[in-house]
Amino acid sequence: MNPTPTPPTPTHPPNPVRGAAGAGVWSGSWVAERLGVELAGDDTLPGLLGLALRRNPKRAHLLVSNVLGKHVPQSPAVVYGHGVALGRRVRELLGDEEAMAAVVLGYAETATGLGHSVADGLHLAPYLHSTRRPVTGVARAGGFEESHSHATSHLLLPEDPALLVGDGPLVLVDDEFSTGNTVLNTIRDLHERYPRRRYVVVALVDMRSPADAARLADFAGEIGARVDLVAAASGTVRLPAGVLEKGRALVARHESAAPGGPGGGATVAPTDGATEADSATTAENTTAADAFPAADAFPAADGAPATDGVAATDGALATDGVAAGAVGRSGAAVAPEPVAPERTDRGRAAGRIELRWPHGLPDGGRHGFTPAHRARLERALPAMAARVAEALPADARCVLVLGFEELMYAPLRLARELEQVVTAEVRYSTTTRSPVLAVDDPGYAIRSRIVFPAHDDPADGPGERYAYNVAGGGFDAVVAVVDSAADTPELHAPDGLLARLGEHTPHVLLAVVPSYVPEPLYVPASCEERSAMLSEPLRGPAFSSYAPDEVGWLLQDLSDVTLEAPTEEREEAIQSGGAHYAESLPVEYQPSEQYQELFHQALDASAVRLARAVGVVTETVIAERSPRPVLVSLARAGTPVGVLMRRWARFRHGLDVPHYAVSIVRGRGIDANALRWLAAHHDPRDVVFVDGWTGKGAITRELADALREFEESDGITGFDPEIAVLADPGSCVRTYGTREDFLIPSACLNSTVSGLISRTVLRADLVGPHDYHGAKFYRELAGSDLSVAFLDAVSARFSEVADPVAAAVKELAAADRTPSWAGWAAVERISEEYGIHDVNLVKPGVGETTRVLLRRVPWKILARAGAGADVEHVRLLAEQRGVPVEEVDELPYTCVGLIHPKYTRGATGADGRAVTV
Repeated sequence: MNPTPTPPTPTHPPNPVRGAAGAGVWSGSWVAERLGVELAGDDTLPGLLGLALRRNPKRAHLLVSNVLGKHVPQSPAVVYGHGVALGRRVRELLGDEEAMAAVVLGYAETATGLGHSVADGLHLAPYLHSTRRPVTGVARAGGFEESHSHATSHLLLPEDPALLVGDGPLVLVDDEFSTGNTVLNTIRDLHERYPRRRYVVVALVDMRSPADAARLADFAGEIGARVDLVAAASGTVRLPAGVLEKGRALVARHESAAPGGPGGGATVAPTDGATEADSATTAENTTAADAFPAADAFPAADGAPATDGVAATDGALATDGVAAGAVGRSGAAVAPEPVAPERTDRGRAAGRIELRWPHGLPDGGRHGFTPAHRARLERALPAMAARVAEALPADARCVLVLGFEELMYAPLRLARELEQVVTAEVRYSTTTRSPVLAVDDPGYAIRSRIVFPAHDDPADGPGERYAYNVAGGGFDAVVAVVDSAADTPELHAPDGLLARLGEHTPHVLLAVVPSYVPEPLYVPASCEERSAMLSEPLRGPAFSSYAPDEVGWLLQDLSDVTLEAPTEEREEAIQSGGAHYAESLPVEYQPSEQYQELFHQALDASAVRLARAVGVVTETVIAERSPRPVLVSLARAGTPVGVLMRRWARFRHGLDVPHYAVSIVRGRGIDANALRWLAAHHDPRDVVFVDGWTGKGAITRELADALREFEESDGITGFDPEIAVLADPGSCVRTYGTREDFLIPSACLNSTVSGLISRTVLRADLVGPHDYHGAKFYRELAGSDLSVAFLDAVSARFSEVADPVAAAVKELAAADRTPSWAGWAAVERISEEYGIHDVNLVKPGVGETTRVLLRRVPWKILARAGAGADVEHVRLLAEQRGVPVEEVDELPYTCVGLIHPKYTRGATGADGRAVTV
């Protein structure tokens, strides 16, 4: 899972876009002076918010965020930074363990990108946003009403119905809280379906009244759940009596002053008339004026675009239409003015950018966005942003990336990546359904408006859509990013969005992201039908070099399929997002004589320590989990450990414990068919999942998520997600043999210490809906096989560690074994310190470091000073591959392997040399 790139320190610029506000003028002063609206609260509020008026019978004013990226073009670094910062605050509030169980829910349309950014700040949280777009074939999992909005109904359409199931915290994200009604409606609906103990409500600004805040607290008490609130700033909006009627009259006056009246062709902002300007000094507005600092109290933030207080200049006026409500600065209607021909040539087609969006990657959180999805996006972003950069005019100085309604996150991340690779100033905003009055005044938040017809065949019928503060923004190019459902004839029509944008910028580019539509849900057969369809476990000697009773493999045999690919080729495909690591196999490493000698030395030196750890973890399982456990190893690193645990149970208790090996794939979950077979033949409550060791805990979380999903889809309960491991250096589990990070010799080799079985494979053309995941049996390597020798060397020491094991188990039973997830925190720190920014490329612990050197493209190895014999084989492999080993004094692991970041072929090792073995 990739960590979130460190965002810049969030700023609160009052002048975030050219033409949006004049230098030193608060973009809420125009409304405040005319309606008597007061904004009271944190000092940062005027930088975060402006005010506007809207055609809405329920609320006259609109709080316009300067840092949301919806109505006001803003630096994508600032927009993303605010969301990530809120996510990190939520993580600090919850603590790592609860944060890992959290689900984030954002609100359409305005907060879809903000919610996704908050999920990024939490690092491991899956994300879902509500939507107003029904999707055929996707069942509704919930819904609620947003009473003050112009479009009130929200749908929840997760691809995985289990996403909202569970007792972990639900984090609800909106751009602002005005009354809290939307949050109440959401929690009320979801708590009836999916009750949980804790909710966290997140917003950029909390503008509720004390009475509204108390109402939410009372509601939390009624449902017996804890509700916390996290906001970047807080305050209240004080509204005088009659403000709704005054607001309607003010909107009507401005709209009627424009040729064509409301809604007609709007492309340019109306400006303030002299009558309203004069009225600002009347008694009814004195309080509002006094409620805010003087205009020069809000200087432009460093780096904010300079403005001259004038919007809709240099071609901002359309030649064939005037904005709804457009009036001149003298109060008279604005007549169309000539515009440079290149800005009014509606026949010129927009240039199309081929992003090459990763196949099958959701375009956002409408149907859910998992940590695995996020990792794929992180890998693909640099290449996609490079394609956008190549399409921009060479002389572009200011570029707008314009998202589309609910499609906010993908354009935001593209804009953020683009901002880092081009010299041009990059801004980001999105189109919207929300109708807002535009007034070309430095003290008003919406300076200009572009109106165009909806272009995604909305369920509620055709209608107007809007892009604010784009006209007059001085953009040399606009990159419109839409999903494929919105790439319609209406988009390209003479009055469509692309043509309207072409009136205000010389270059319009279009990037289309594939609309993600989930596959129809698989309807499982009955338990008996499923069991009949699934084959019996594979066993040695037909499959693996282990004895038949040692382990049954719930896998399909792919030995006759060519799956191996060169290490460099696999690494490049994995990091680019072009392939999943489980779709191919690395070429099996054949150890040199020197390396084999190191393995035997390590085995001799560690056999007693290994036997003790095996005994401790097995006794803990029998005492705490089940007196007759069913061991299920996670293939393949867990398999030798499972065999040893089975041998200990027979040695110490005379138990003949069933043992199986199943496949689990990071990002794709555990083999559901294997679980179905297990449930048909054993009590799931007796099943204990076994692995070799923990690194940062990714598989621990993967298993928990997969079992939740399986329980929801199949209705089979009882499987315990707690993994039992030989070594837990990452402090990720409660059931372990030791938490020391030491050399487990089975990690030194690949198949030749794991029954001659490859790592598992999951590829759509090989694994069907009723198949187990696959693996290969390397019969041709029998001459090098050390699998049974390894098992015999460790089990031969059982008798001499029996008493120490008994004592250690008693100590553990009385100890606090709560996972601290210290390993994950260490990996995040290392990722940032070494400039990798991707925790998937940091492999902690001796076992994982060895895997990096055997299967991946290593960049460098970190070894704890004085680690000694535990890293001798690591040093040898590193020397053979030309990889530097860096000694670190305070490393929490014995060693850590760093995979080559941003890998391209030819970068093997530190100096580009190929493997030499």
